[in-house]
Amino acid sequence: MPVAGSVSDCFVTALHWGLFGYCRCSFLQHIMVDVAQKEMDNPTFKSDTVLSDVHLHCPSKRHLMVRLNAVGQPVFLSYFRLLWNTEDSASQKHVEGATAGREQQDSGADEPCDKERNNLKKERELSSEGLEARLDDDGDLEVVRRPRSASDLEAEDLLRDRVYPVILMKGKEDAFEDEEQEYACSDVVKIEHTMATPLEDVGKQVWRAAFLLADYILFKRDTFRSCSVLELGGGTGITSIIMGTAARRVYCTDVGEDLLAMCEQNVALNRHLMEPGRGEVKVKELDWLKDEFCTDPEAPYSWSEEEIADLHDHCTVIMAADVFYDDDLTDALFRTLYRITHNLRNSCTVYLAVEKRLNFTLRHMDVTCEAYSHFRNNLNDLENLQDRKMKYTVEPIKLDFCQFLVYERIEQLELWKIIAEELTGT
Repeated sequence: MPVAGSVSDCFVTALHWGLFGYCRCSFLQHIMVDVAQKEMDNPTFKSDTVLSDVHLHCPSKRHLMVRLNAVGQPVFLSYFRLLWNTEDSASQKHVEGATAGREQQDSGADEPCDKERNNLKKERELSSEGLEARLDDDGDLEVVRRPRSASDLEAEDLLRDRVYPVILMKGKEDAFEDEEQEYACSDVVKIEHTMATPLEDVGKQVWRAAFLLADYILFKRDTFRSCSVLELGGGTGITSIIMGTAARRVYCTDVGEDLLAMCEQNVALNRHLMEPGRGEVKVKELDWLKDEFCTDPEAPYSWSEEEIADLHDHCTVIMAADVFYDDDLTDALFRTLYRITHNLRNSCTVYLAVEKRLNFTLRHMDVTCEAYSHFRNNLNDLENLQDRKMKYTVEPIKLDFCQFLVYERIEQLELWKIIAEELTGT
């Protein structure tokens, strides 16, 4: 793992990866644990790691993990509550209020909007009253911030509550017994994950786009009922687990034995969610850089010939969430999509959730979305593909559906649908 050699190196590195979705450990440092320390209390700091926004806002207390994984990374257990009820939490009310506000704004109700703008203008005038531009001794401008109102602090608390996961703390396991009893089993998804990783291990974290796709699955449960589904780049498995509450069978795929073991553990932790619908989640290896399924019986998470045949005969849904951060991997994913959809017996609908991340690059000396642009180019190429066998229809999905998981649904999140169908007469 490379270590930045100077403060300027760290700064350039942080600008390169951007401040949306990825947070360099030079600024948000990752606690790693010395295995030799029985109490695991001595943190050491590693650079060149990334941190999901889902894990960014953590409780203001000391964190300890539940275990170390096979490669020595700390593993945390988070409880993500499903908001089946609109009255479940204050944060959900805040979400609904924001949604209702957007709907009112989109409806063209000019009078309420004008009234709100006038109130906002008056508030700014009152807040800025008595404040004027001041200069220091060197002539530099001293910026005086607007005093924060009680409503600002309350809104910030709500946002903070909406983002951070509950962290299981060493010696405090019993504290969660009351919490588990308070929530019905069908209300909580338990996910083991890491908090910060090198870029090649980002699948071990939970990402916002996975929550977005999970929301859509819960909103359209009848659409996915009794389906056979393939997830590419399943990571911690949270989206496959949610899909397993409706679908008949889900093949959750990724690469890396340690990651797949974590995913399998999460499936076991949440098996009770899938039992009512008799859904099944199978964790399998699928490497986009290889043209064939892994069928070696000695390899963990390999495919049997029967499972491959089942996938080809019955799969009607393919999904992937937040896997478009590297151009080579994006190309490999679209090649995999093309190959698999050509081998399916039935037409297939593909759902791709993505977060558009802004990055400052020295090459452009500007803020760009290179990974997102590459993703969109691949979408266009797939839709315009003319191979006389398959037709791919691409369309965005409006994000006006309900929110069942607590997270910040930012405007950079997108959900795309691809309908892959065989051309008639071929």
